[in-house]
Amino acid sequence: MSHNPAMLNRAIGLVEHEARLLDERRFDEWLSLFADDAWYWMPAAWEQHSPDDALSLLFEDRRLLSLRVRRLASPGIHVEQPPSRTHHHLSALTAEPTEEGGVEVSSLQLIVMVREAEQRLFSARCVHRLSVHQEELRIISKTVRLIDCDAGHRGFAVPL
Repeated sequence: MSHNPAMLNRAIGLVEHEARLLDERRFDEWLSLFADDAWYWMPAAWEQHSPDDALSLLFEDRRLLSLRVRRLASPGIHVEQPPSRTHHHLSALTAEPTEEGGVEVSSLQLIVMVREAEQRLFSARCVHRLSVHQEELRIISKTVRLIDCDAGHRGFAVPL
């Protein structure tokens, strides 16, 4: 991948679009941004460098992400009744070419999640690795490194 500024800007735009899809609960469209062999990882330890190092808060391949999306669409999912609402606040977005010819986008995110009267806040550094094939960008991995990853967390029904 060249250092094409337009492609790097498109990569940042894709990450911003992904956050908007999550906030609008457009989970099918969100899932379509991921490559077939993609994975989504939320480490459980600050120094965890791989999902193979230790247990993770989440580590899901595209098949499990698809299952999560189907469950969120089901009216019978009791942990999401009423549905959560989120706002993703993104800052410090940077995009760099990878050695594999893709793009890595790093961002700081403050995610506000509200369900009924309860509000939860999540602060994370997110790293999206994107593939580039014939000018098409796809997410091949998303890492959500929560600043309090080693604290106790309840389950995550809605993707951050």
